[in-house]
This record gives sequence, C-alpha cells and structure tokens, in this order.
Amino acid sequence: MKTIFWSALVTRIPHLTIALGGLLLVQPSGRAETLAAESLAIETAGGETAGIEPLEVEPLELEVDSPGVNAASSPSWRGTVELYGFAPLRTTGTARLRGFEADVDLDLGDVLSALEWATYVRGSVERERWGLLTDLSYVRLGGSGATTGPAGRLTGKAEVSDSLGIYDLALRYRFGEPEAAIGEKGSFTLIPYAGVRVIDVDLDVDVQVQGTGPLGLSLERQGNFGRTWAQPLVGLQGSVFLSPRLRAFARADIGGFGLSGDQDLSGNAQVGLGYAIGNNTNLNLSWRYLGVKYRNDRNPSSGFSNYENGIEVGLKFFF
Repeated sequence: MKTIFWSALVTRIPHLTIALGGLLLVQPSGRAETLAAESLAIETAGGETAGIEPLEVEPLELEVDSPGVNAASSPSWRGTVELYGFAPLRTTGTARLRGFEADVDLDLGDVLSALEWATYVRGSVERERWGLLTDLSYVRLGGSGATTGPAGRLTGKAEVSDSLGIYDLALRYRFGEPEAAIGEKGSFTLIPYAGVRVIDVDLDVDVQVQGTGPLGLSLERQGNFGRTWAQPLVGLQGSVFLSPRLRAFARADIGGFGLSGDQDLSGNAQVGLGYAIGNNTNLNLSWRYLGVKYRNDRNPSSGFSNYENGIEVGLKFFF
C-alpha cells in the first residue's frame, strides 16, 4: 500500500483562490499565476522518497463579458413630443382677392373671439445623432359683422373665414448632449435641420351692401383664395442648461425663398425657458414670431400675408 503526500509552499502570491486540485492558483483579478511546487515528494511503503520536478501551469486568460459596455456601444432611439398653444398678442397682414386688397389688424381678444379650431404639436426622433423632426399646426378663424351708414341709408355685412395649416418635416443632426428634461449646468444641444414645409391656406370673404333708399341699391361681392404649396426649409434650434432643471432654448427657421410664387416666404423666431416638472417632462414658456407671405401677380392678382407675435406655452415629453 502506498501513501502519497503533497505539500506546496507559496509565499510570494498572497490572497489566492485554489482551484483544479491545488495545481492552478487564480487571483481575484481573473488572471492565473504559475504554481511553483517548492517541495513535492512521494513516499513509498519502504520509506524511500522520489523527487519530482516542480510543475508549472501556463497562465489562463479569463474573458469576462461586460453587459454595460455592450449596451452602451449599441445605438439607441430617443424621441420627444410637445403639445403647445400659441396666443398671438397681435396679428397683422393683408388679403388680396382678385385685385381687391384688405388689411388685417387683430389683437388677442379678436383672435380668440373668432377662433373655431386650433391644433399644435411638435415631435422628433433620433438614432445616434441623426434624426427627424416635425412641427404641425392648423388654425381656423371665422367671423361676421355688420354696420349701418349715416341716416341708416346703407347697411353693410361681411363674413370672413380663413384657415392656415403649416406642416414641417426635416432631417436633423445633433451637436452636443442628447435632448433631456434634466441635465448638467452648462451642457448644451445644437441642432441644424433642413427639409420641407407645406402651407395650406383657405380664405373666403363675402361682403354685402344693402341700401334703404328708393332705388334699393344692393351690392354683393365674394372672393376666395385657396392654395397648398411646398417650400424648402432650413433652420437651427438649440438649448443650454442654466441649472439641472432650468434651460434656455431658441430656434429660427426660414422657408420659401420665392420658389413657388412672385412672393413666397415664411419664417419663425422663438426664444424661451423650459423647466423640468418631472424626470421626463418640461414646461416651456416662450416668445414667438411667425410670418408667412405669398403673392401671385398673375391676372387677377391674389395672395396674402400674415404676421403674428405672442406667447407660446408647451408641455414637452422626452422618451
């Protein structure tokens, strides 16, 4: 009967984990070290011993997957949706129908009393730094009025209805940090974009003049201007965090460049502040200017212009 005794003395490598029957020593870092068998002998039943040369084990490389690194390297999608309302403190412009031109000058009260419908929504989607953005707005106004001339001889009535839809779609590229409701102070985002703007306008005017004299004079005039056209669009928007929850933002764009009519131009300018009311929601308050001008000088000449400036309030969600 033979009895085998193994003894190993390792003094140069502290804090080791022993594996593989005492032959492989692995540090906590995951890298194997060579095991030096300082003394290893076999004793037989007769008392004789036989020396054995030290056994060396080649280092073993351990590869550990890091889920965090793999997730970070894969591109992710981000998006925003903003529901907003635009309250123009003053609206000015002109309407030209078949050579007849009328001026428009409205305050906020006039606009609200004539408002029949309004829808405003913005959105964006991004993968890595490239993405798409859209801004959709539609407003419909309607109103009527009557007036009586001196001595009640003439009575005039007018009915006016108009709708304006502006629909933007553009390709964008982001410089700086991703858009978010909360960020580090001083972090910024800058996004140039280019695309197409579709404008849909419908303007109807019906004017009646009725005389009460012996001749019973009566005059009615109607006019309509309706057109849908596309414009090239370029713009720039950006934001910077003033504190982790407060940011300043601005944007400006221009479209048209006279490509669809004798006069064809549109533009926006906006500047404001946004405050995070949650981890993924911003309440935005800003001043905005919107201008649209179109005219076709073919006989009869028709066109319109519309200039609005006022307050915009929005609720923006980040995904």
